[in-house]
Amino acid sequence: MTQPDDAGRLVVIDGPAGAGKTSVAQRVARALGLPLLDTGAIYRTLALVARRRGVSWDDAQSLAALAQGLPIRFGELPPPGQPQPVAWGDEDVTAAIRAPDISQGASKVSAHAPVRAALLEIQRELGRRGCVAEGRDMGTVVFPYARHKFFLTADLGTRARRRHAELVAKGGEVPALAEVEREVAERDARDSERAAAPLKQADDAVLLDSSRLGVDAVVETILAAVRRGG
Repeated sequence: MTQPDDAGRLVVIDGPAGAGKTSVAQRVARALGLPLLDTGAIYRTLALVARRRGVSWDDAQSLAALAQGLPIRFGELPPPGQPQPVAWGDEDVTAAIRAPDISQGASKVSAHAPVRAALLEIQRELGRRGCVAEGRDMGTVVFPYARHKFFLTADLGTRARRRHAELVAKGGEVPALAEVEREVAERDARDSERAAAPLKQADDAVLLDSSRLGVDAVVETILAAVRRGG
């Protein structure tokens, strides 16, 4: 694959659920003056659209057809602690795609190779002028030519506690921490064991463990590496 001229303006952050990718990516994007590309939101939006149209999350070919030209747009960087605005066509789906069942659906639809293939060029087009991209295969599949690659992880217990705290903050019925930990572990298995673009660290990515580093330290480490690398 030919390396594009903007490879140096691509910062990719991969990692499992609950590692803190979104919080870190938002702050890095703001500091560098780059757009944020939350690829998980793309799969969440597809899961939401599929449900509304009666398409099973197990139907790979129908999902891939829905994914073709998915009219998704991202808004400006939000205030700290807020999700990035996401629109499907003219509808703001920012809150709808964050529902727990849609999150689980996103993990299921993202496991299908035809879906990932259909969304690949959409993701590359969104990031073609440079961005901070966060996901699970940014450094290995979507932007393998990116100059700045990071893999952010944390132990299972830490990630489950973070996810549980997010659900508590949203209000409503919240599952027990043990149930949340089980769901996170199941998602880890789906993401890392799928045949298409499994979750894994790129060979040239910098590994960061956010169970031992606070958000500030992670952000500063990434910014220092990017600025040092040019």
